[in-house]
Amino acid sequence: MTAKTEKHPDDGSVRQFSVFVENKVGRLNELVESFGKADIHIMALCLVDTTDSTIIRIIVDYPEKAEEVLIEHRFAYETVPVVAIELQSESQLKDVTRFLLGAEINIYYVYPFLFRPNGRYGLVLRTEAQDLAASVLQTHGIQVIGRGDVAR
Repeated sequence: MTAKTEKHPDDGSVRQFSVFVENKVGRLNELVESFGKADIHIMALCLVDTTDSTIIRIIVDYPEKAEEVLIEHRFAYETVPVVAIELQSESQLKDVTRFLLGAEINIYYVYPFLFRPNGRYGLVLRTEAQDLAASVLQTHGIQVIGRGDVAR
């Protein structure tokens, strides 16, 4: 498999890598170890498994460096912008879904950050309208975090 690179302007938005691997033992470990050797930290992680393949969705602290590692190790991938948010408590999740429903924005998927500072909760959201979703959430007092807020 060859790597797929999609260039993005450095607008401060959070980028998700969707890494496509065959569904076999050790592939996630290969990816994690490759990033570890390059001092890249996985900040959020989600796996979608099928019979033959797996999609590993990840947010990292240094996306440009991660892209180099993915290419070097011949991982097939693509990048997409996502909305990253930080919540004061898990009870705000109902507010997030309610605000997006009110704006008629469909949520494709959600997964948590592995770690957020100060005991806060973090979520990654992929919606049908990323910029609008971020704006709606900010308008309602939900903290949308940018790329600089993801780094450790």
